Parts: sequence; C-alpha cells; structure tokens
Amino acid sequence: MQGELTALLQAWSAGDAAAASRLIPLVYDELRRQAARQLRRERPDHTLRPTALVHEAYVRMVGQERASWQSRTQFFAVAAQVMRRVLVDHARQHAAAKRAGGWQRVTLEDQRAGAAPAPEVDVLALDRALQELAALDPRREKIVELRFFAGLTLEEAAQALGVSEATVTREWRLARAWLHRRLAPSAAGPSPERQDL
Repeated sequence: MQGELTALLQAWSAGDAAAASRLIPLVYDELRRQAARQLRRERPDHTLRPTALVHEAYVRMVGQERASWQSRTQFFAVAAQVMRRVLVDHARQHAAAKRAGGWQRVTLEDQRAGAAPAPEVDVLALDRALQELAALDPRREKIVELRFFAGLTLEEAAQALGVSEATVTREWRLARAWLHRRLAPSAAGPSPERQDL
C-alpha cells in the first residue's frame, strides 16, 4: 500500500487531479486517526468532530496549488499542519464569538492509558508559542508538529527530517520543556517575554 500511496502522491504532484480522488480511500483512516488524536487534546465540548476536521483539512490540501508530495510521511506531516491550522481558525472564531477570552484548551503530552492528566493550555497560546519556536529553532518546531500533531514516532520523525533518532529524541525533549516554560504563565494571563531555547 505504501508504494501505491507514494505513486499516487507523486502523480497528484505532477498534476493528475484524479490521483487525489484515488488517494482518499488509502489515507482516510489514518487522517481520521490523526484528527481524533488532535481532538482528544481539545476541550470535551469541542464542536468539531474527527470527520469534519478530516474533510476540512483535505479540502484545504486539495486546494493547494503546486503541492509537491514526496512520501507518505511528508503527506501526513502536512495533513497534521493543516489540521492544526483548522483548529486554530476554529478557536479564533469561537473566541471572537464569545468576546470574553473564549480559551480552547489542549494538552502538550502524549495520552497514554493510566497516565495522569496533562496540564491544559490555550490552543491560541500554543499556536503563538509554536510560531515563536519556529523563529528560534525551525527544526524543533517541526519535531513538535510531527510528534504532537501528526503522531509520528521518533523514528518516523527522524526519517522525515533526515536526522538521527537520537537527535529527534533530544530536540523533542528540549522543545517540550521550552513550550512548558513558555506556556506555563498563559493560564494566569498575559504571555511572558520571549524566552531563549
């Protein structure tokens, strides 16, 4: 299936619009798992459901001009990034509708059975922090995106970035620590001054 998926992605990149349609059955289940994983980190009464998040993300991805799909890993990493944008846009709309803060919360940890609940952060504050992290260290921001949003393993993230698994492990730990420090005060109000990595 991976070979067929890669071939369809490359055909889509080459301008074969029909390849995008043939791709749907091959990627739908994994996209839905990604969406469900991201929504598990959102507040319980979130109005988006995994199916709606997948559809919105897929529409945005299909609408991209000059998409250059290289591999399965890259496709799902981009899908995670697009889903993140959909959730941030949704949070902004929700906050604007409430006009009173309207925070939407997510967790920064992988959810494991039996694990203590992770602290929650505002999804808009997380987005701002990730933009700041991207300016400070683009690879660490990308690792967070691949691990947290796409759900890639350390090995898959290393492959996607072309670095060693040890590098990803180290930078994932450092990026998470930086995000925890950066976001800790956000629950109490204004964000802190810029912190270096």
